[in-house]
Amino acid sequence: MRRRIAGLLGLALITLLGACRQDRQAETAPPVRPVLSVEAEIRTTEVLGPFVGSIQPRYSTDVGFRIFGRMVARFVDVGAVVKKGDDIAALDPAVQLIMVRNAEAVLANAEAQYANAEAEEKRQRPLVERNITPQAQFDLIVQNRDTAAANLIRAQASLRRAQDVLSFTQIDADFDGVVTGRYAEPGQVVNPGQKIVTIARPEVREAVFSVASHLADILSDRNDYEMMVRLDPSTAMKAAAVRGVDPAADPTTRTRTVFLTLKDPPAAFRLGITISVTLEKAISPRIELPDTALLETDGKTRVWVVEKKPSGPDATVSLRDVTVAGRAAETITITSGLSAGERVVVAGVHSLTPGQVVKTPGDAPSREASR
Repeated sequence: MRRRIAGLLGLALITLLGACRQDRQAETAPPVRPVLSVEAEIRTTEVLGPFVGSIQPRYSTDVGFRIFGRMVARFVDVGAVVKKGDDIAALDPAVQLIMVRNAEAVLANAEAQYANAEAEEKRQRPLVERNITPQAQFDLIVQNRDTAAANLIRAQASLRRAQDVLSFTQIDADFDGVVTGRYAEPGQVVNPGQKIVTIARPEVREAVFSVASHLADILSDRNDYEMMVRLDPSTAMKAAAVRGVDPAADPTTRTRTVFLTLKDPPAAFRLGITISVTLEKAISPRIELPDTALLETDGKTRVWVVEKKPSGPDATVSLRDVTVAGRAAETITITSGLSAGERVVVAGVHSLTPGQVVKTPGDAPSREASR
């Protein structure tokens, strides 16, 4: 019995000593620090966008009346396909018809006066040749004939002008196209030149979108970007070139409009639909990181690289010299010193030490950390 009690006491003592040793080791083990990190990715292309735009016609015309009047009819609406010579809209022609009737009456009077003057001149010519009619009287007859001829020409011109004004009460399509906008309704009094509808030529389409001013300057100087116009992955197409960039910025959005030439666009790229435009360009290999990842000490630019341990989920950090090629808003561009797939610490870089044990989000906690 004494031997059994002594054995149990010894076992308890050994267990107690082991627990104390483990607690002492847990107290002396360095704490595992969680860090935020990102995986380095090498970029070989520069991507601008996507920008939201629309398909627009290159050529379109705002159609309006040349005269003042009350519009009594509009024969087309938005989306209507018109042919050359089709009726677009009409004004009330009552006043213009009166002007035409008045001009016709004036012309009839001028024709009658000219006929009388010409007949009188023919009757008097033989008489003046036989010295029966005085020359001065005949000269007056000739003058009256010339005056009547001039009045006839003026009356004819007045009639043509009145007929032209009457024709201005009707708008006809000058070319085949599609109505893309309407701006007046029947019964409305319109002024000369006021827009009634817009007619676009659908055969020549282009992509139109807006970008910031500094991006517009890049596009206007260099056209070596690969321009992809996407509706969805099945209807993507490449644009031919940048046709033009609006030189003035929009006063409200402070953006400038870019026009892309489309070469043989598919039927899905209809006028007015919304598109997504992406511009891509090949660049030298580089890695972009948040500027919070950079540690600048002793004139050197460095980053903390997370290195996984061969065994266990924990990792350590080490300093790595890198070459910074550029800085942008909250971003740095690194051209050497890192490889693709390496993890870089992006927060708290000033409080780390080389070889410090860290844990990245998603790692399983180690035994020391759990204790």
